[in-house]
Amino acid sequence: MEHTELVAIENLTVRYGKELALDIQSPVVIEEGDRVGIIGSNGAGKSTLIKSILGLVSYEGSIRTRLGMEEIATHMQFNEYTDSMPTRYIMEAILQTKISKNEKLRELIAYFEFEDCLRKKYQKLSGGQKQRFTIIMVMMQNAPLTFYDEVTSGLDFETRQKLVEKLVSWYRDRDTGLCIVSHYYEELEQLANKLLILDQGHVVDYGKKEELFRKYCGRAVLILNHSREKEALLAKYERLASPEHLIALACGSEERERELVELLLAHNMDYTRSSTDIEIIYTNAKERYYRKGAQA
Repeated sequence: MEHTELVAIENLTVRYGKELALDIQSPVVIEEGDRVGIIGSNGAGKSTLIKSILGLVSYEGSIRTRLGMEEIATHMQFNEYTDSMPTRYIMEAILQTKISKNEKLRELIAYFEFEDCLRKKYQKLSGGQKQRFTIIMVMMQNAPLTFYDEVTSGLDFETRQKLVEKLVSWYRDRDTGLCIVSHYYEELEQLANKLLILDQGHVVDYGKKEELFRKYCGRAVLILNHSREKEALLAKYERLASPEHLIALACGSEERERELVELLLAHNMDYTRSSTDIEIIYTNAKERYYRKGAQA
């Protein structure tokens, strides 16, 4: 089933003075129904990419879209509203509608369990409540393309998880294109079906999550917390690049996976199995990208 193209980016460069902030040469295409997780360390170019698409920074190259700016909704990392009136009136004033007369708005308020917050002043809301408020405002735009920039930043784990579950459920089976910037890999595991990996302004890779896993990690990976004991036990087995606190074992075949599982169980070692782990994809994609660059 073909989906309509929402945005196509190619040969794009953004500079802040002499500094190259973003360099996208190969096409990056976002279509209806795409859930694009945008990942990279600080300074990778994530915010610059969003600002380029929104026309907020100057760039050279091509950003092609059939959408008007009013058809692109954006949740930015920091949103502040007036503190002097109840949240209900801020919401109604900005959206120019009455809650009592807007069925969709009432649905979102109920969906995000925000009813009890309507009478509170904005400054009295918790971090999670402020995020839910902003998400409701973004969703009311009913935009074909929506950007979420660190939507759960600053929230505790339980609040983050509940919010992500709400987002996953709400957008399930909808054609809305989503671009989600997040440094929480477990959130992107739930939300994203594609990954755009950026580093120092360059595109490391872009594609479907499962295809990138196979490309960089193979069939499956077993992940363990690092220890000297495990390091010694597993020294002869193929390893994938991983953060220092982890050991990632490549399972290129069912036979190798079975062998490793039996070994780990025999030594009472806990592990997780994955065929989608985004942190491992990211780590190995970056390593191969720079290794390839060094060899060029």
